Amino acid sequence: MTQPEAASSAKRGWSMQRYPTRGASLKGRLGAGVATLGLMLLGAAQPAAAQSTFANPPSLPQTAPATGSANVPGLPKAPSAISLATAPAAHAGKERAFDLHIQYTDGALYDPGEQRYQRVHLRSYVGTGVSPGTPYVAPEIDVTPGDTVRVTLHNDLPPDPSCNDHNIPVDQPHCNNGTNLHSHGLWVSPTGNSDNVLISLNPGVSFQYEYNIPADHPAGTFWYHPHRHGSTALQVASGMAGALVIHGDRKPTPQVNGDLDTLLVGPDGKAFKDRTVLFQQIQYYCLDDKGQQTWNCKANQTGIIESIDNFGPGSWQQSGRWTSINGVIMPTFTDAQAGTVERWRLIHAGIRETINVEFHKMVDTTAATARPTKDSMGNFIDTVCTGPAVPYQVVAADGLTMGNTLTNTNTVLQPGYRYDLLVVFPQAGNYCVTQKAQTASNTVSRSDTLRSLLGVVTVRGGAPTANPTQTLVNTLVASAQRTMPADVRTQIIADLTAKDGMKLTRFVPHPTITDDEVKGVPEEDMVFYLGPGVPDDPKKQPYTGLTATKFTVANNFEMVQYDGQNWVPKGTAPYNPAQIDRKLVLGTAQQWELRSYSISHPFHIHVNPFQIVAIYNDKGRDVSLPGAVDDDGDTQFAGLKGAWKDTLWVKTNDSAFAPPGFKPDPNPPIHYYRLIVRTRYERYIGEFVLHCHILDHEDQGMMQNVEIGISDGAGGLAHAHH
Repeated sequence: MTQPEAASSAKRGWSMQRYPTRGASLKGRLGAGVATLGLMLLGAAQPAAAQSTFANPPSLPQTAPATGSANVPGLPKAPSAISLATAPAAHAGKERAFDLHIQYTDGALYDPGEQRYQRVHLRSYVGTGVSPGTPYVAPEIDVTPGDTVRVTLHNDLPPDPSCNDHNIPVDQPHCNNGTNLHSHGLWVSPTGNSDNVLISLNPGVSFQYEYNIPADHPAGTFWYHPHRHGSTALQVASGMAGALVIHGDRKPTPQVNGDLDTLLVGPDGKAFKDRTVLFQQIQYYCLDDKGQQTWNCKANQTGIIESIDNFGPGSWQQSGRWTSINGVIMPTFTDAQAGTVERWRLIHAGIRETINVEFHKMVDTTAATARPTKDSMGNFIDTVCTGPAVPYQVVAADGLTMGNTLTNTNTVLQPGYRYDLLVVFPQAGNYCVTQKAQTASNTVSRSDTLRSLLGVVTVRGGAPTANPTQTLVNTLVASAQRTMPADVRTQIIADLTAKDGMKLTRFVPHPTITDDEVKGVPEEDMVFYLGPGVPDDPKKQPYTGLTATKFTVANNFEMVQYDGQNWVPKGTAPYNPAQIDRKLVLGTAQQWELRSYSISHPFHIHVNPFQIVAIYNDKGRDVSLPGAVDDDGDTQFAGLKGAWKDTLWVKTNDSAFAPPGFKPDPNPPIHYYRLIVRTRYERYIGEFVLHCHILDHEDQGMMQNVEIGISDGAGGLAHAHH
């Protein structure tokens, strides 16, 4: 860097020096508790300097399928027929065995505001698949359709008496050291030792999950994280989340659609560059001299997450923390080449802020290592990230390939979302990966947010292009000509070159749900409500607990008064583990309507994905149509009509939806959105959940139990009786 450049950067308030972003981690346990935490960590090793280079999460290594032991109930006692010498190869229909431990880990996270590392002591996944430099992101699990995937989870956290204290209300955060595992987005059984989130693995317990991934499961981008009700938010906010990628090799035929992976192949037969980009929001705090939580962590203090009391609207901005990517703050993405197609798998594994991704070319004189401080962020973005937004193609939503892809320059991810992008950087140089400014109604924080920097991409010279979108189309057409079967090739090329936008209809994993499929099936209604006026049990009188703010879900849009003051959805209630809130019939399809009568919430349902039919804003306009722009400028729903997802932002524009509740009016609030989706109940029966994916809302009751069962022939579910 030249002296004029250094002087200029100093004047602007940002640094062009290299700085470390990875800390050496020391695995450890909490020991005697928070009171001794400071003494424990005074001698912790300082983080070693390292480049802030992006890397895909390490792939979790396979192990030989385990045999039974006293510590892992449910494993077969006989020796396994598969030894370590014949561990499964990367091919469909094989057995894959993985091992994950959960412990406290001592490490450090870079704080751009202070321009130094902050020591932290957080729960994390540990083991041979975890990078020591980035301990607060879980390793990636890579599998294929047809695999039997066994994950042995070992809870090595210290004892937690609250896990077995049945006097603690179920919707009060507790059992911080209890855990389990959710395979978010997978179409697998929700019962037994499969994707069962209704079990608790208390400290000292090990358990083996078995995911039998069907041979017809879509290839795509999924993820995994803890889902123990009461401690989900605390653990995910600590960085306990990892990518789960299903890789496919099935080419389309005239009868059956194929995997998008088979199209994304270069002339050399190798897959396009594939980046897994897992966003996290690790919202640690410190304890001051009085034992009070503070965001202002000193150099000699240690960041922890032992409570979610300070989670709430605007808390992410107040914390001064920074969104990390694969465990690194503001990484540098290397090895990109101009004019070359890359696949970016975006995963929102955070809980407290919305992410809106853009790419802008940096000023040519700016070094790739330049990074702003928190205070200089606005000036940095305005003076450095000045190039036009790079267009890219959104080709999959929540792991499922889209028939009608989207040409975007920004993409909104709410908590739990995934989007797959195909990106072509037009020229050599450095590019800012930025967070676009957003309005309050579109964000988890419920506050306007400014542009910020997420990372930097360094792009080498290759084949510069003035039209990245056309270059992408040309590349995919060439790939189709080389790789696609002759009897579908013409249709695929016609889709790729369609005048109204690129299509991928021969790679969509599910057929559209028609009007005839849902005809005669009553609609399921779901509404989120956060506020007072909700009884502890709407079925019992006298009502209690009416003044407390509750996190609830209802099956009814009708408004009632339980306290003579607040109008709330009829029957709305916080989570009750002993109650089945919805009973659905296997083999049927159904239409749902989703609403929120209290701020916006991301809706997530396990097992079966849903297809978006329409999203009506508060004026009744369908904002899921291609090119739709909402009244507040929001485009996050544009083009999603017909897309398949498992997580969806249920938006409302009414600021009066926040507590202390509604005005005395028996009518529903006027500024809610109506989200119409359809889903099929296929293959799997059993109990699972739907919930808000602001995970501290879920922990406090914004969740319901759902059951899919066999028809009794009379419109209900058949149950055996003894």
